[in-house]
Amino acid sequence: MTAEQSASTAILAANQGLYNGFLAAGLFWGLFAGRRDVKIFFLACVIVAGVYGGLTAKTSILFTQGAPALLALLAVLAVRPARMRPHL
Repeated sequence: MTAEQSASTAILAANQGLYNGFLAAGLFWGLFAGRRDVKIFFLACVIVAGVYGGLTAKTSILFTQGAPALLALLAVLAVRPARMRPHL
């Protein structure tokens, strides 16, 4: 690998790390705020990224990133949201 390729790869890796950090922050936000809609959105983002990575980079990404996110999304969808109570 040349120095130029190495520098380019380092920038891509930093970008990917930043992206993953934002996804993690969104998932923690949804988890701790109890926001089902936020959890669904960010899990869907992870699934899309896993599918894209599996199709364009490495097939194993589909299983290491996409599959766990899909299982988590199914778990979130399986839990019935609490009914809103009218304010008295």
